[in-house]
Amino acid sequence: MSRIGRKTLAIPDQVTVELAGQVLKTKGPKGELSLTLPAYIEVKIEGKEIKVDRRGNQGQAKANHGLVRSLINNQIIGVTQGYKKTLEMVGTGYRVVAKGANLELAVGFSHKVEVKAQPGIKLSIEGNNIIHIEGIDKEKVGQMAADIRSIRPPEPYNGKGIKYIDEVIRRKQGKAAVG
Repeated sequence: MSRIGRKTLAIPDQVTVELAGQVLKTKGPKGELSLTLPAYIEVKIEGKEIKVDRRGNQGQAKANHGLVRSLINNQIIGVTQGYKKTLEMVGTGYRVVAKGANLELAVGFSHKVEVKAQPGIKLSIEGNNIIHIEGIDKEKVGQMAADIRSIRPPEPYNGKGIKYIDEVIRRKQGKAAVG
């Protein structure tokens, strides 16, 4: 049995969790999220605790037991605290400008790149090279951060590009002079 899947989840006071068929809805002070459960996973809400079980011992049921528990936990954290990722732009002339809810990036191309905010995601900037991505859905926040980073990933020779604020870029030496 999955070690993560066995653990019960505590429901905070400001959060309500409802199960309607195979759809689990989580409501909290920051918003509402829903999760469609696989047919072989069973969720029981007992008072202020959630218990995740599996129906049968099929391979896929075993594989998704802990995953579903983690997804429910991510929903509870999302509707109470929310998620935040921070990106940093490194390079001469690399800057970001807010255009309403969207961003406009100057990252060394001949044109500016516009980034549209996904629904449920808030984009904000600090200075002219720090981007904050906030939201209640962990998956959407992470995907939005990855999409922005993929516009100009950091390169190993000069370290220029868009990187996560806590990311360490392994630098390469480059071409050595013959002499």
